[in-house]
Amino acid sequence: MLIATWNVNSIRTRLLQVIDWINHVNPDILCLQETKVMDDSFPFEPFKKLGYSVEVFGQKSYNGVAIISKVKANNIKKGFYHFNEFDQNNEISLDQKRLISADINGIKIINVYVPNGSSLESDKFEYKINWLNCLASFLDEQEKKGELICLMGDFNIAPSDLDIHDPKKYEGGIMASDIERNALNNVLKERLIDSFRIFEKNTGHWSWWDYRNNAYELNKGWRIDHIYISKELSSKLKSCVIDSTPRGDLRPSDHAPVMIDINLSDINVDFFDDEDDFFEI
Repeated sequence: MLIATWNVNSIRTRLLQVIDWINHVNPDILCLQETKVMDDSFPFEPFKKLGYSVEVFGQKSYNGVAIISKVKANNIKKGFYHFNEFDQNNEISLDQKRLISADINGIKIINVYVPNGSSLESDKFEYKINWLNCLASFLDEQEKKGELICLMGDFNIAPSDLDIHDPKKYEGGIMASDIERNALNNVLKERLIDSFRIFEKNTGHWSWWDYRNNAYELNKGWRIDHIYISKELSSKLKSCVIDSTPRGDLRPSDHAPVMIDINLSDINVDFFDDEDDFFEI
């Protein structure tokens, strides 16, 4: 089964490119970030015509996430749920649509768009770290249920210097700071593993190139889009690749799709609990 993630930087602007990519690659599940559209304005029909169901959690002009799947998603959750206590000090505002999750083929699919953080001195950076801490607590709850997890999306963090074209230049800066990397490691807690690093140990592989300064043409990129899976799934993983081809299109997203191929033939799909009440954050 092919599972992919892609920050499309506006689904309406990039719709034809996304549909063309789907026709070429034929993913079973595609998680999108930065859809930048309200739910009732999302372009559902082109995906439905291709045989996909679509679940969305969006907002106008900013953020927004979606799960597009050949297999109908169950137990759809939008935002962090069971964590209303995190909103006591308005730490995680209700208006930023950054997480959607669903149960598909025996796996908890969690699609995230992690805040960028702007700069280490910014209030947005504090928000980013708080958001990641909330994600860690959210995953703690999933782990207690014994669920198999596939966590993916735009994390706006390069996990190591191998994931930056010029690590010395950006050392300690936004998306490369120890604070962010430690927060990401707290999310993963060694329970989730980086699918890409199972197959590729070297540098030089990027999923995002800045629009400025001919970054794509000069291959000056970062690897900030990731697919993390439960350790129990690692033996079923066949591949993980970054498809940089769409970044060369006219008016592309600044991100490239990342996808895994995983064998789910022997996974038990009957272990999920019934839907629970939830709170959005």
